Amino acid sequence: MKYKELTEKIIGCAMKVHAALGNGFQEVIYQRALGIEMSKAGLGYAREMEMPVYYDGEEIGMRRVDFFVEDIVMVELKALIQLEDVHLAQAMNYLEAYKMEIGLLINFGSRSLQFKRVHNNKLL
Repeated sequence: MKYKELTEKIIGCAMKVHAALGNGFQEVIYQRALGIEMSKAGLGYAREMEMPVYYDGEEIGMRRVDFFVEDIVMVELKALIQLEDVHLAQAMNYLEAYKMEIGLLINFGSRSLQFKRVHNNKLL
């Protein structure tokens, strides 16, 4: 699996955050805590990086992704009771829009941390 070591490191950071905070906070709280954990783990990242979204070569809007880690992995966070297919579709769309190969969808809102590796099938 491509970028397995990096994605596992990110998931490990998320697990530490969830173990310490549990569920029930707003997404921004988890985002800040995950940033702290990733820094402690020596991971380079950009947080809430605003990126343009294009359609047919024209810019049609902007979107902020929660994290770009090591310029390789996009990380989208949620704080919901349960992840749904629409959240997975959203993460996949972001990967395609930003021409990134792999991402993580991480949900801190459930009793147990939920995460999914997301692949951009158009780049495979």
